[in-house]
Parts: sequence; structure tokens; C-alpha cells
Amino acid sequence: MLSLFDPQIWPMWLTIGVTLALLLGLATRAAATDLLALTALAVLVVVQDLTGTPLLPDPTQAVAGFGNKGLITIALLFAVVAGLELTGGTELATGWLLSKAKNLRDTQVRMLLPVAFLSGFLNNTPVVAAMLPVVGDLGKRLKISPSRLLLPLSYAAILGGMCTLMGTSTNLLVRDEYNQYILDSKAAGGEIELDELSFFTPAIAGIPATILGLLYIIGASKWMLPERKPAVSVGDDPQKYTVEMQVELTGPLVGKTLQEAGLRALPGLYVAEIQRADGRIEPAKPDQRLYGDDILILVGDVDSVVDLRKIRGLITPGDQARKLEIPAWRRTLVEAVVSPRCSLIGKTIREGRFRSNFNAAVVAVARGGRRLEGKLGDVRIEPGDVLLLEASKSFMHRQRGGSDFYLISSVDRGEIRRHERAPLALGIMLVMVVAAALNWLSILSAAMLAAVGMVLTRCCTTSEARRSIDWSVLIVIGSAIGIGRAMEQSGAAGQIANGLLNIAQGNPLGTLIAIYIATVVCTELITNNAAAMLMLPIAWTAASKVGTDPMPMVIAVMIAASASFLTPFGYQTNTMVYGVGGYRLRDYIQFGLPLSIIVGVASIGMLNWRYL
Repeated sequence: MLSLFDPQIWPMWLTIGVTLALLLGLATRAAATDLLALTALAVLVVVQDLTGTPLLPDPTQAVAGFGNKGLITIALLFAVVAGLELTGGTELATGWLLSKAKNLRDTQVRMLLPVAFLSGFLNNTPVVAAMLPVVGDLGKRLKISPSRLLLPLSYAAILGGMCTLMGTSTNLLVRDEYNQYILDSKAAGGEIELDELSFFTPAIAGIPATILGLLYIIGASKWMLPERKPAVSVGDDPQKYTVEMQVELTGPLVGKTLQEAGLRALPGLYVAEIQRADGRIEPAKPDQRLYGDDILILVGDVDSVVDLRKIRGLITPGDQARKLEIPAWRRTLVEAVVSPRCSLIGKTIREGRFRSNFNAAVVAVARGGRRLEGKLGDVRIEPGDVLLLEASKSFMHRQRGGSDFYLISSVDRGEIRRHERAPLALGIMLVMVVAAALNWLSILSAAMLAAVGMVLTRCCTTSEARRSIDWSVLIVIGSAIGIGRAMEQSGAAGQIANGLLNIAQGNPLGTLIAIYIATVVCTELITNNAAAMLMLPIAWTAASKVGTDPMPMVIAVMIAASASFLTPFGYQTNTMVYGVGGYRLRDYIQFGLPLSIIVGVASIGMLNWRYL
């Protein structure tokens, strides 16, 4: 009977047991991450309801995490990022730097240094969210596994966020609470004059830790991070399309070689030939330069064709797609297999006036896995041809009842890029960042306005914004917040922290080290914000007991609360890349443990030198 146990003891051990079981489940990939996290939270809630023991402050706290401002902000940021991705805004902003990347190390240097810098002045979560689609495309182009890029991306954003008060919401929470402690101390007649935290106060420890951390990430990821590849790679698709693309007359590709344009690096795709505007046909050599109105004949699988259409400066030949009486934001890519009863059998695509008859533009044609000769408009349609079409989203509903096509299906990630709206999407993102950075609006309000702005300006549609939300990430974060509240309420986190503090035995440096380690343990078990709020009063009390300035203890809490490198759910950006990168828990431990030690030693060393 549970009532026979000490009500002060068993809730703590139950919470610790549930948390350890969750960690074990994540380590062994026993089930989906969101299911594991939600199950762990459900166990705590059910036990509380059955026994009446307050494992959580009150029943509503179990699900309060799902209404957390940070979680809602992340959901809104998915919509903002969808607008950037569908317009090519992120590539426009980063392409000049990342397009010249040649290998893993070069890519990481070009990516991680700007991300760490920006994360010091922006909230690091939207920085990672905006970079996710760019990193995915970059990995495909350079044939680098996403697992070699995504976790370093998250870690670089965390490191950069340590350096200022603006870099992470945790630092802002600590600053507000610490300033309140100072006011309370003065009101109680405190004799010691205490300084408030300034914008760059965390930099004394954050900058050295960031520099050393980035050196470790760039130097060690090749050996410490395994390649996690999807079960089916792009090259496994046997269906080979012949596709034509035209170089925009005054676009960004004019004057570049095929290599510089990135057209030789797309997996599963090759350029067969180049048809010049004067009628000449030239071989597709890597050093062949592109000119306005060149027609490129390419052969590749459907995923590669989708990636090809993301490249700025390439348009459909003859501008057929733009002649459709449908705005770009209402179009998508559709695969359709030609039936023997199709009215256009034996006619070329041009003769059959495909666009006029079906209100759809033929983007590519596949026939038996071989390349089709001649221009796309001159291809004669045969039964069994697979056509890749740019059409309205209602095309499938109209044609499924007809006799012209069968096996009609939408293409994954087949939304049409709206490159002309890329500057607008970047402008919305910039306004959001500036409004939040200058405290004109809260991060939540700024993200909300930006998400609405993306939809109203048709950078993305409502359904596209809704589909962009990764619900599994939100479920894991919301559940982790609830579990964190249980760790705090049951006394489990406090017991762990106090046990570490007892080891210090009144020594200032020992106390600083204990505070740091205790905060790191808590932030890995719960969340960074919960860990900071739990450890701040302990740090304040510990500083007064050993008779030292509380500033180094408070900075240690700020740095350690963000220094979550060992688990996928201790920090939001770690959770965001967990599923996308195909990581396992051991990847975080293997790659993150040395980084945790480096950051800890650098931070404690600098704080000891400056304050103790």
C-alpha cells in the first residue's frame, strides 16, 4: 500500500524512477519520443490522482507546460520558418556564405560561427529553427549526413546564447529574479551593495566557453558524431525524370559555372546537356558557364527535381508555369501516370496544349527510367508515362474521377517556391527579431505577429503553416516541463542539488563548482528554465553562507542551465534536432560530455579568476 510509505520520501523516488525510465526509453528508442515523454507525465498524473499525493503543485500544472509561452513561441516560429522556406528567404540570406562550402569542416566553420554570434543577440531557438531547412539542403548538396551538422548547430546556438542576457530566455528569467532578490535584500536592511546584471555580464564566462566549445565541435565532430542516414536514401528511387529548367535572363546564376551553381552536387541528379539561346547544344561540364535563357536538360529522381526547383535563378522554360491562372501559393507538384484512355496519347505536350486542357504545367517526364531525347514540349505522350505536374491543389480531386490519368498523388515537399516574396519574408523575420531584441514586444508577441504576417502576405498558406508544426517536438517539450515541475515539487531535484552542495563544505570555489554541477544535473533531468529557477535561490543562499559575492554563483547558474549537451530534452534546440537528425541518446552523451567538461572548466576558471 502506498499509504504505508513516508509521504515525504516515496514521491521523490517515484519521480526519479519515472525520469530514469524515460531516459532509458529514449536511449533504447523503445517508442516514439513524444509517446515516451507523454507516458512518463501520465504516470505521475495518474499516481497523483489515485493517491492524492501532490506530485505536482496542483493538477493543472501537469499540462501547464503545453500552455507555456516558450512552447507556444516555438510553435509560432515553425510557421515563420515555413514562410522563409517556401519563399527561399533563408537561402537568400545565407546563400552567399554557405554556397561556397566545400567539405564538412568548411561547412561547419561557415555555419557555426555566424550562428553562435547571432544567438548572443537573438533568442537562440528561432535561429536554429530558421537554419534547419538550410542545413538539410546543404547536407544533400555536399553529401554530408544531417547528423554531422544538426547537433553542432544546436550546440553552437546554445554556446552563443550563454554570452548575453538576450541570448536565451533562461538568462532573462535569472536576471529578473536576481534583481528582485537585490531589492528584497535592500528592503531587509542588507549592508552589502550588490551590482545588477548587465547585458554582457555573462560574457566573462560565456565567451571563453564559446570559443573553446566551437573549437571542440569543429575539430571533433568528424570522429565523435556517427552518420545517421535515413532508411531509404534519395538514390533508391528508380524513377528517373527528364526535366528542363531555364536560366533566368538576369538571375543570380548568370556567369556561374555548373559547379558554382550547385547543379553538380545534387544527389540523384545530373545535367545531361545545355541548350544555348542561339540553338547550340553543349556538354554539361563542371566548368561550363551559364548564360541567360540557357535551357538545362537534367535527369534525376523526384526528390532531386524538388530540390532543383528551390534554386534561385531557374525557371520553367517558356514560363509555362507562370502562365497558369493560379497564384503560386495555391500550386503544388503532382505525379500523374498517363492512362491508355488519355485524350493526348500520341501527341506531343506542345501539340496537345497540355496547360490549356488541364490547367497544369508539365515539369518533368519519366519513362522506363531512361532519358528522353529532345525538348520537353516535343515529347510524345505514351501510356504509362509518369508526368510531374505543377498544378492547383484541386487538380487531384478533378482528375481522379476522369479517364486521362490514374495513380495521381501529391509530391512530398512539393509546394511551389515563391522567390519573389523572399525579401518580404526576410523583412517580416527582421522586424520580429528587432522588436524582440529591443524589448518593443515580448518574443511571444513578436512571433505571433510574424506568423500572422507570413500567412497574410502569402509567404505561406494557413494549411502550410499548420503542417509545418512538428507536434512531436511540442509534446516532448510540454511533457518535459510537467516532469520538471514534478521533480521540483517532489523534492527530487532539490535533494540532488543539496547533496552536491554538502560536498563543498564552505569553500567558495568548492561551492561554485557544486552549484555549477548541480545546475547541469538539473537542467539535463528537467528543463533549462526550471533548473535555473530551482538553483537560483540555492545559489543565493550558498553565497551568503560562505560570505562571498553572489554574482559568480548566479552567473554559474545561468551558464550551467544553458549547458545542456547530454540529453535531447534538456534544451529546446536539442529537442528540435533530435528526430530530424536521426540521433540516439548515446550520440548526445558521446559528443556532449567532452563539451560539457570544456564549458564547465572554462566557465568556473574565469569566474574564479574574476570574482573569488
